[in-house]
Amino acid sequence: QVQLVESGGGLVQSGGSLRLSCAASGFTFSTYWMSWFRQAPGKGLEWVSTISPGGYNTYHADSVKGRFTISRDNAKNTLYLQMNSLKPGDTALYYCASKDGGSYNADPQRYDSWGQGTQVTVSS
Repeated sequence: QVQLVESGGGLVQSGGSLRLSCAASGFTFSTYWMSWFRQAPGKGLEWVSTISPGGYNTYHADSVKGRFTISRDNAKNTLYLQMNSLKPGDTALYYCASKDGGSYNADPQRYDSWGQGTQVTVSS
């Protein structure tokens, strides 16, 4: 049974940092593409970052480039999102998602499994 469990969200002031984690189980984590998405109140799902199975290739949305870094530890079956220089516009529910095979894709419909999300709130 595939399970993705996010953690690390919270309330932080503008300019602060948070590190999100996503613990994976029930599948061969090291062979899956992994991504972070977010959904702000009243808005649709937005792609944030993607990392290749081996961790050698990463992709970030323009809105977070230079501030957020996606990474993974395949030995620990864990995905991370380091978020620095946070802005109020980053306030959202953050989800991790897994995709079996293929290549980089920012379309949420291409993803097989999703976590329940972790809330990030950035105050001004």
